[in-house]
Amino acid sequence: MNEVHAPQLVELPPTYNTSSLLADRVAEDPGAALMERPDGAGGWTPVTSAQFAAEVTAAAKGLVARGVQPGDGVAVMSATRYEWALLDFAVWAAGAVTVPIYETSSAEQVEWICGDSKATIVFAETAAHAETISSVHDSLADLREILVIADGAVEALMAEGTGVDDAEIERRRALAGKADVATIIYTSGTTGRPKGVELTHGNLTELPVNAVKDNPEVFVEGGRLLLFLPMAHIFARFIHMLAVASGTVTGHWGDTTTLVDALGTFRPTFILAVPRVFEKVYNSAEQTAAAGGKVKIFHWAARTAIEYSRALDAPQGPGLGLRLRHKVADALVFSKLRAKLGGQAQHAVSGGGPLGERLGHFYRGLGVNILEGYGLTETTAPTSVNKLQLQKVGSVGPALPGCSMAIADDGEVMLKGIGVFARYHNNPEATAEAFTADGWFHTGDLGEIDERGVLTITGRKKEIIVTAGGKNVAPSVLEDRIRAHALVSQCVVVGDNKPYIGAIITLDAEGLPGWLKMEGKPGMSADEARRDPDVLAALDQVVLRANNAVSKAESIRKFTVIPGDLTIENGYLTPKFSVRRAIVLKDFADDIERLYQDKNKDSLHLI
Repeated sequence: MNEVHAPQLVELPPTYNTSSLLADRVAEDPGAALMERPDGAGGWTPVTSAQFAAEVTAAAKGLVARGVQPGDGVAVMSATRYEWALLDFAVWAAGAVTVPIYETSSAEQVEWICGDSKATIVFAETAAHAETISSVHDSLADLREILVIADGAVEALMAEGTGVDDAEIERRRALAGKADVATIIYTSGTTGRPKGVELTHGNLTELPVNAVKDNPEVFVEGGRLLLFLPMAHIFARFIHMLAVASGTVTGHWGDTTTLVDALGTFRPTFILAVPRVFEKVYNSAEQTAAAGGKVKIFHWAARTAIEYSRALDAPQGPGLGLRLRHKVADALVFSKLRAKLGGQAQHAVSGGGPLGERLGHFYRGLGVNILEGYGLTETTAPTSVNKLQLQKVGSVGPALPGCSMAIADDGEVMLKGIGVFARYHNNPEATAEAFTADGWFHTGDLGEIDERGVLTITGRKKEIIVTAGGKNVAPSVLEDRIRAHALVSQCVVVGDNKPYIGAIITLDAEGLPGWLKMEGKPGMSADEARRDPDVLAALDQVVLRANNAVSKAESIRKFTVIPGDLTIENGYLTPKFSVRRAIVLKDFADDIERLYQDKNKDSLHLI
């Protein structure tokens, strides 16, 4: 195997845990802001590290008063908010184990997660979440109570714990060491029941501490992070721990519909997002420019940004003419786009899926350096991330300190290191299947490692399509390019055992109105638009451009636009927006079959 090993920079003592990480932040500067809370009037109220630690202790006492024992599972079903962070550290201070549940989870998923983890208490954000949990409460023998955050459950918890001695919390804080389980995160998975990934206190502390040490240019004094991705997902959770380790001030925001306003008031220096967020910011800016009659200027500026970013990788750098063009584009376009992100953001991390080279260069060219990374729930999120001094746009970067990467003979990415989990909860068979005899974790992803030790993900092992002609096709190469367009919400490439590659596409109901206005067309519903000749012609061009990235044998010959969309709510997407491919292929089998029955050789699309 082609292997790369990155030496660990910081080794924490065996007794270290997540409470130790918070204690270190408090000791460094108890009066400095650790977090900021929205004040309800468009502003933010600082919470010092000492204040947060005191609230954590009070909430932990409340958990003890409620009967939570060391090792118990305590579940949280909530969007990202301050109380999520507070409860996470309080559960650890009480010696217990946090079990996240996505706010979009069904009753059946809640039943499985709470039952498998033996959760004794569940914190629900709203009454609606509590109702979902209540519907399966009778089947959960270990679940004693459901507490609603929106109804003041956290405040009540802190009030109830006043009779618990400080010494009991100090005792419980010290029970766990690096090797002990801190959280069980149930992988959303594209098929089957989710598996519970046991992550230890060492996973959640040692990897963030080493990542901070390895990237001093990113985590600087005065750093600010607005966390809006679901904290039920390991990506947001890891970054939250990294913020505590780095001295960064964190704000929490769960309502993505008002995210632009929150970015404007919080003004983060560092942004964490999935590729779809960056795509939507680009598409929204393009449509705003079109509405103001400035779409040609926007497209010129976008080309300038990409050209400028590419030139940064050349030995001679950008030439004088390009630097001047870039300066003009910055005044006309880039400064306004940076303002949409709060005006202070210089760095961002993208994960949860491939960003794409075009968007990576575009954002770096406008002054926001997106450092794409790679990891899984089983690896405590990132095992590799691009660095400012070693950046390869389109890749997922070199290994983080304490992490090892390898490419197996069949192209699969294999991982080891301080972030890799030890086992699946109550599932020794799945655990045994996940590791090789010498301890390498099977990721299921395909990749390449270059001569500098930089990893590039090329596809998903189980999603490789083999056409009737025997051609192997990685669908993500095409899907990512098509999904980046403002008209497109989702794209699923098909063609297993078929004569050629096809695709099913859904329209983006949010992006559609802006595109119609930009094209001077009347408003219409997504269902009307999927039959509109101009919309279909535009999608033809999108597909043809995507086909430029692959060989003729791998190119899409036919596509169809299906009604509705693929969403988390209807079960076609996982909570991290991955397509549940097997379910899509089953439910849309008739639409897919039509792609191979059409006799029209002159048209890319079906109607």
